[in-house]
Amino acid sequence: MKSLSRLPRQAIAAKIFHWVNIVSLFIMLTSGLQIYNANPVFGGRAGWHIPPIFTLGGWLAGGRHWHFAAMWLFSLNLVFYGVYILVTRRWKHRFVSDKDIKALKLSQNQKRRAYAWHRIAYTAIVPILLLAIFSGLGMYKPAQFSWIVDCFGDWQALRIVHFTTVPIVIIFATIHALLGRKVGGDRLLESMFW
Repeated sequence: MKSLSRLPRQAIAAKIFHWVNIVSLFIMLTSGLQIYNANPVFGGRAGWHIPPIFTLGGWLAGGRHWHFAAMWLFSLNLVFYGVYILVTRRWKHRFVSDKDIKALKLSQNQKRRAYAWHRIAYTAIVPILLLAIFSGLGMYKPAQFSWIVDCFGDWQALRIVHFTTVPIVIIFATIHALLGRKVGGDRLLESMFW
């Protein structure tokens, strides 16, 4: 096992951010599948159901409690991390710039190209996460936030949009990890957590 002293150094805020994201996303995914089972987004109550082993909460209300508790954890984590990278000016290294586009066009350095793709993915996921939270708020309090439901046309469209953000976030997390590994190897991934 590699010594921790040899790992790339990451700020403690980045480590906390990644851990809280993993825990909250796992809870939201499994409890979201429980909610889905109560009234499948596609096919109605006769639609395809998720096996109980992949769900959390036991029934609709239980799934909702877990899901909305994790939603607050996830949202607050995003807010705190957003403030952190803004104050520390780390945002300059997180999001895509014209240098990344130039690198993708001209550079033969595979690590630099992977880094550019990484920043594109990092930038692209921000509106998806905001959409997931926005549509989730509409589902959380549909009476209080009926205008959010109206933004999507109707309740079913809101559900489909919210549900669609889930596989996108999973794909992003996979790409994020693979590109990080390509740029910095296993040591970089380990440094994000330990």
